[in-house]
Order: sequence, then structure tokens, then C-alpha cells
Amino acid sequence: MPPMSRSYGKIRVANENAIARITLFNPERRNAIGPQMTNELLWALADAAEDSAIRVVVITGEGKAFCAGGDFAQMTGASADQVELPHKGDYADLLVAMTRFEKPIVSRVNGAAMGGGLGIVAASHFAIAQSDAKLGTPEVDVGLFPFMIAAVLARIVPRRALLEMMLRGQKLEASEAERIGIVGKVVAAENLDVEVDALCNDLAARSPTALRLGLRAFAAQSDLALEDALPLLRNALGEALGTEDAREGLTAFLQKRKPNWTGN
Repeated sequence: MPPMSRSYGKIRVANENAIARITLFNPERRNAIGPQMTNELLWALADAAEDSAIRVVVITGEGKAFCAGGDFAQMTGASADQVELPHKGDYADLLVAMTRFEKPIVSRVNGAAMGGGLGIVAASHFAIAQSDAKLGTPEVDVGLFPFMIAAVLARIVPRRALLEMMLRGQKLEASEAERIGIVGKVVAAENLDVEVDALCNDLAARSPTALRLGLRAFAAQSDLALEDALPLLRNALGEALGTEDAREGLTAFLQKRKPNWTGN
């Protein structure tokens, strides 16, 4: 059964054709992220995880920005959100939830992704950016540092490039962000939806069981030494071989037909 619909203030959620599309919605502040948006994202991800009809999650921004970063007005106490949903976690919890999420998350980078917004991009499994988007870590310019997002950026960006980016407050062109691994693909703005939809449809056509077990194992082994990771992955393979989808996939391969995934 799909989870009940929720009332959100700082995001919008639309489920269609096995894809949950989450839009960051704080247009007057270029979708800057604060406690309410963070909490709502955690609820939306939890709902998508529980909904068996959802195979892929897309995160994007309203209007011309993806996310301008942290909402400094909220961080300094100058303004407050109206939080209606029960508290589920903070921004650190969000990054953990994304990196451990067992369905693919695709960031549709439709514009500037700075600071906390860049953390969302880095924590996603895939990121496709339009060519005029800029991605950066400007926190040092206001006497701060991208502390939490450094943890997810360090998993995908070479050390020297990351340190220069963070210590100099760089705002990278999309092409440079692609070169150092922050985004996987850069496309013209008019092709952004075509590319994102093609990726999502391809992922949605895969065995949800294989993707779930694969993402779970990938996250679990990420911080392990090789001698610890391999036994874990061996056990994960054994678990996957015992699923209905694996049996169906192997049978379909031998019978030269398209598999019928059940998600079991």
C-alpha cells in the first residue's frame, strides 16, 4: 500500500510512472534549505522507500535554481519555519538517509547548487546538470566551512580538487563539476528532462530487488577494509541468488526473453 499523502510547505512531491519527483520549493530564497525543508525531505524519502510502486526518486528545484544552499536567515534565528510534520531528523540525517537509500536517487540540477544544495547532489546516486548550472561551496566567504557536505563530497571528488573548492569558496561551471565527478552528465537546458527521464525509465525497468540489495550492499561496504567488504558482498550475492527476481532473470536469459520483475 502506498503511504498516505502529506501536506508539505517547502517541497512538492508528485508520483508518476514509478518515479517520485521531489521539488525543492522555497522560490523566494532560491530554494535555500532549512530545517523544515530538511525534515520534509526525510518524510518524502521515507514514503518513497515504503511505496512498492516507486522505483526511482528525482530531486530538483523550483524555478531557475536547484538549491542556493543553507538558509542563513534560519540558521541565525532571524526567521523560523512553520514545521507541521513531526521531527524526523536534521541535515546530517538527510545525507545519511540519501547515501543509504535503497532506491536510486537522481539529482536533476536545473540551476545553481551551492553549499547544502551541493550536498544533496553529492549524496544522490546520479546527477545530471544543465550546462549553465553552477555548483559550489561558498561557505568560506561568510566565515563558515562546508563541514557536513565535505563528508559526501570526499566520496566522489579527488582530494586536491575538493580542498581547493572548499578553501577558496569556488563556484564551478557544470562542465568542471562533471570533470571532477560531482555530476555524471551535463546537457543543454532543453535536453535536461529528456536525459533525466531516459535514465529514470532505464532504472525503473531493472529488477527492484537487485537494485535494492545492490545499493544496500554498496553502502554497507563503502567504509570497510577490503578483507571485511568481500565477505559482506559474498553474503549479499547469496541473498540475491535466493530471490524470485534472480531466478526469473536467469530463466529469462536462458529462454532468450524479457524478464518479468516482481520485486521479490
